[in-house]
Amino acid sequence: MSGALTDAAAAVLLGAAFGIGVCLLLAVTPRWGAVSLSRRIAPYVREVADPRGVTPWAGASFGLDVAWSTVRVRLGRLLGGAEGVARRLAQAGWTMDAAAFRGRQLAWTLTGIAAGGVVVVALALVGRLTPAAAVLPAVLGAAGIVLCDLRLTAAARARARRVEEELPTVLEFLALCLAAGEGLLDSLRRVGDAGSADVAGELRGVTVDVGTGTPLAEALVAMARRLQVASLSRSVDHIVAAIERGAPLAHVLQAQAGDAREDAKRALIEQAGRKEIVMLLPLVFLILPLSVIFAIFPGVFMLRLGIG
Repeated sequence: MSGALTDAAAAVLLGAAFGIGVCLLLAVTPRWGAVSLSRRIAPYVREVADPRGVTPWAGASFGLDVAWSTVRVRLGRLLGGAEGVARRLAQAGWTMDAAAFRGRQLAWTLTGIAAGGVVVVALALVGRLTPAAAVLPAVLGAAGIVLCDLRLTAAARARARRVEEELPTVLEFLALCLAAGEGLLDSLRRVGDAGSADVAGELRGVTVDVGTGTPLAEALVAMARRLQVASLSRSVDHIVAAIERGAPLAHVLQAQAGDAREDAKRALIEQAGRKEIVMLLPLVFLILPLSVIFAIFPGVFMLRLGIG
């Protein structure tokens, strides 16, 4: 049985090497490797073609694009809707859309399956293949999907924490600019140009939206809706209400900065409480047992020797 598996693994390895070599030879052939006519004229006929510049008659490459898009869409349906992915992408500040992220997940899945297949073939060649190792490609493929999703979630949470930490300083800076006599839009532009943090980058996006014709209140609400940070959404709601009612914005921003600092202080206290509980784990499961062992072991050792 092991000999048959070894022969099968060798056949797979040699066949894969032969296929890769043939593909490489075809790729460097001038007729196969040259850019097609449809690809060269696609940027000039974008109005009657695919928005990405791919014409419907692009041949084999277009067929591969369609196949890749179909698999990506099915993977997205299998893993859930695109709303949650789009929300986390906006929170993380990534420029890709949900379809591109599903494509990245699919690429990582195929990479994991290929790596698992290589490991299985290598184990078969050395004669150490086990039934448990046969599921390694599926496990690595699933790990690629999960790790890519976890990376996006971690990036979104980290950026949300940075926004919460930066918000009080940004609000105080805005209040200072308004107290100096500048308008709200000029203050937002000044803060966005002066800072390099996440909130400053979002404020630069707000000024760009306003410059293209979007009302200031709608641009601020869209920013808060995109990030979905509680303190930022509350501050934006108060700023929009002050704009609509004509209230003094400087006092509103100062009050929101104080509230944001109180929220940050409360979150820090809660985090310290959780860390205190975590710090008890090594004390209870490591230091305390060692202390008991050091206290009891000498007495037990002396009783066994019959001393005392």
